[in-house]
Amino acid sequence: MKLNYKIIFHFFGLLCLFNGGFMLLSTLISLIYNDGVTIELLGAGVIVVLLGAIAMYLTKDHKKELNKRDGYIVVAFGWIVMALTGTLPYVITGSIPSFTNAFFETMSGYTTTGASILNDIEAMPKGVLFWRSMTHWIGGMGIIVLAIAILPLLGIGGMQLFAAEAPGPNADKLHPRITDTAKRLWLIYFGYTAAETILLQVAGMTFFDAINHSLCTLSTGGFSTKNASVAYWNGQPVIQYIIIVFMFLAGTNFVLSYFAFKGKVQKAIRDEEFKLYFKFIALFTIIAALIIYFNADFSISSIDHPMVLGKAEASFRHGLFQVIAIITTTGFVTADYTLWTPFLVVFFFGLMFLGGSAGSTSGGVKVVRHMIMIKNGFLEFKRALHPHAILPVRYNKKAVSKGIVFNILGFFILYMLSFIVGALVFSMFQIDFESAIGLSASSLGNVGPALGNYGPVNNYGELPALGKWWSAFLMLIGRLELFTVLILLTPFFWRNR
Repeated sequence: MKLNYKIIFHFFGLLCLFNGGFMLLSTLISLIYNDGVTIELLGAGVIVVLLGAIAMYLTKDHKKELNKRDGYIVVAFGWIVMALTGTLPYVITGSIPSFTNAFFETMSGYTTTGASILNDIEAMPKGVLFWRSMTHWIGGMGIIVLAIAILPLLGIGGMQLFAAEAPGPNADKLHPRITDTAKRLWLIYFGYTAAETILLQVAGMTFFDAINHSLCTLSTGGFSTKNASVAYWNGQPVIQYIIIVFMFLAGTNFVLSYFAFKGKVQKAIRDEEFKLYFKFIALFTIIAALIIYFNADFSISSIDHPMVLGKAEASFRHGLFQVIAIITTTGFVTADYTLWTPFLVVFFFGLMFLGGSAGSTSGGVKVVRHMIMIKNGFLEFKRALHPHAILPVRYNKKAVSKGIVFNILGFFILYMLSFIVGALVFSMFQIDFESAIGLSASSLGNVGPALGNYGPVNNYGELPALGKWWSAFLMLIGRLELFTVLILLTPFFWRNR
C-alpha cells in the first residue's frame, strides 16, 4: 500500500490556508490597536497563504482516496506543519526572535498546553498576543474534529469509543456525514467562545482581554494576556467564576453539549463519563478548599489580593478554579498552588494525569479511560472467584469490547512509560527531580504549569534549548493520543505492502 503523497500535501496546503487566514485576522487586530507590527503580521499571513495555495495547486490532480497510513501522516505531520508556519508571526515581528522559542510557543499553543517562554506578556504587541491565543483556539477545535470525525475512521487509540459500533456518547451519531458533524461542533465551539467573551466583558474585562481569555478557555489552553494569568482578577470573583463555568464546559464531551442544545438534557447528564467527571471535580474541590482554608496563609503571595467575600469563599473559589484548571488541562492560575502545603502540591501533580472527558478539548488520559480501567480492575476480582463467568465491562449500559479494554490498558501503560522516559530525558539536562517529573507530566498531559522551577508562577524560558524541543515533542504525542505519532516511529509503518 503506497502512500498517496499528493493528497497528503494537498491537506497540508489546506492547513496552511487556514493558518494564514487566521494570521490575517490577527493583522486586523493589530491594525485596530495600532500596535506597530501590522505590516509584519500581514507579511507572515500572506507567506503562509501563498505556501498553502501553491501546495494545493501542485496537488490538485490527487486521488481522492485517503487510506489509514495517509491518515496517520496527515494527522501527525499536519500538526507539525501548523506549528512550523505558525512561528512566522513571532519571528517576523521580532516578538520571539529565537526559532526554538518561537516553535515551542507555537507548539504549546496548537497542542493547547499553555506553557510559555515569555517573561513579559503584557509588553507584547496586541496582534501577536491575539495570534498566540488563536493558536489555542485552532488547536482545540482541531482536536474535537479529529476525535469525533477523523480518528474513529483510523481506529486510533481510545477514540474508538466514538465509532458507531462502540458504546459511548457518539453511538447515536450527530449526523451521518463527517462534514456535517464537524460543522455542528464548530458552531457549538464558536457559540461558547462568543458567550464567554460577552460575559467576561460585562463582568469587567476589556474586550481584548475577554476575547483572548475566551479563546484560551474553550480550547483548554491557558495562555493569558496578563503576566499574573487569571490571578490578575483575584479581586473580581465574578470573572473567575465565569471562567470556571466555561472551563468545565470545555472539559466536557462536546457531543453532550449538542444533545443538551437539542433538548436531550437527560441523555447528557446520564452519561457515565460526565457523572464521574462531575463527581471528581466536586470531591477534589472539597479536599482542596478545606486544606486551603485551614492551612494556606492568605497574607502571603499564594493568594496575594484582598479577599472580597471572606476566607471561606476565597478558599472555595481558588480550590475549585485550580482543580478544574488542572483536570481540564487548561492551566490558568489564580495563585501559586506550590505554596499551599506539600500535600496539595502532590495532589495537583496527581490531577495532571486525570484529564477531562473524551471528545473535549482537554488533554491527559481522559476520565472515560480511568473509568473503564477501574471497572475492569473490579471485574478481575469477580473473575478470580468465577473464572467461567462472562463479565464484560459496561459503559452507558452497553458492553465494551475486549479490544477497546485492551487498547485502553495499552494506552495507559504507554502513557506512563512516556512520562517516565520524558522525566529521564529532562534530568539529562541537569534539571532537578521535582522539576523534571513536573515538566514531563505537564508537557505530556498538555497542562501548562508544572512543578519546581517551572511551577505556576514561572515560565519555561530557562529550559535549555534541547529541553524545549523535547517538551514540544511530548506535547505533540500527548495531544494526539500517543499512538498517532509513535506509530510513525515504527519501521513496519513505512514498509510498502
